[in-house]
Amino acid sequence: MLHDFAGRPTPLYFAERLSNQYNANIYLKREDLCHTGAHKINNTIGQLLLAQRMGKKRIIAETGAGQHGVATATVCALKGLDCIVYMGEKDMQRQAPNVARMKMLGAKVIPAISGSKTLKDATNEAIRDWINHPDDTHYIIGSVVGPHPYPDMVARFQSVISKEIKEQLKEKTGTAFPDYVIACVGGGSNAAGAFYHFLDEENVKLIAVEAAGEGLKTGKSAATTVLGKPGILHGSKSLLMQTADGQVVEPHSISAGLDYPGIGPLHAHLFTNGRANFLNATDREALNAAFELAKLEGIIPALESAHALAGLKKLFTEINEHAKKRETVVVCLSGRGDKDLETYMQHIS
Repeated sequence: MLHDFAGRPTPLYFAERLSNQYNANIYLKREDLCHTGAHKINNTIGQLLLAQRMGKKRIIAETGAGQHGVATATVCALKGLDCIVYMGEKDMQRQAPNVARMKMLGAKVIPAISGSKTLKDATNEAIRDWINHPDDTHYIIGSVVGPHPYPDMVARFQSVISKEIKEQLKEKTGTAFPDYVIACVGGGSNAAGAFYHFLDEENVKLIAVEAAGEGLKTGKSAATTVLGKPGILHGSKSLLMQTADGQVVEPHSISAGLDYPGIGPLHAHLFTNGRANFLNATDREALNAAFELAKLEGIIPALESAHALAGLKKLFTEINEHAKKRETVVVCLSGRGDKDLETYMQHIS
């Protein structure tokens, strides 16, 4: 199914003009070319097969940017299972094309109207549904968050990304190990997949890029490693943005997929032990990076992926001041930007 239906392996594309811009050998892992337009299908295929093995007939999911919802609706249509997707009311408005895709695929899309009406609230509603319908329902969670075994399970299903990176990079360059792997992090499923097979390779620097929103000090941000502290969110202990009395702080990002007040426990561990370096990018920096990629390489990235590209720009502006050799970098291009065109057009000037 990963090959014939999802379209794997996805290309590892050498971005020549972007490489010249930053004096580095930059490769894009083209998860945007997966069926449904993002990496999310890697996980939904695996979990759908698991649900079938367990005899579940009803599938639920949460979604922020809509990509996980579309991927879940897609596999449910393929196997003829009922599909219910919870999506924040605010996200339904800003990601309307994906709402239409889910409905066309036969899914019922239910708006989450509590709280900030975004991904956190959609996850809350999905967990409530799952708890109330344990006999016939499987919850296909979309990121490396939630109660055990979801964080580990989703990371394993997404690990195909780094497995392919190693194989493809060795074929192209003679070595399986880049100097850097860069990925955006909300909950962190694409980053978990891109990092997975490099975790024990200390010479490979892992760079996670969070959403700084309108700025770290504005109160409108989703940069959990800067603004968060340890706590419990959606059934797992991790880092999350919270008040002194433990109430979750509402996040903000121009990217619906990164608009989440925490990170997965794997990423909290990588941050705490220093294995991964966490950067952050503002809405404006992400937009600029997206337009740059479009103009240099003819690729329109999802707003989520644009944060990884903004991290690339920050990192190599600093590195190239002291660079002695041309570094090899893999950026996980987690999704395509069709769903974000309305937002891009609002800022094109």
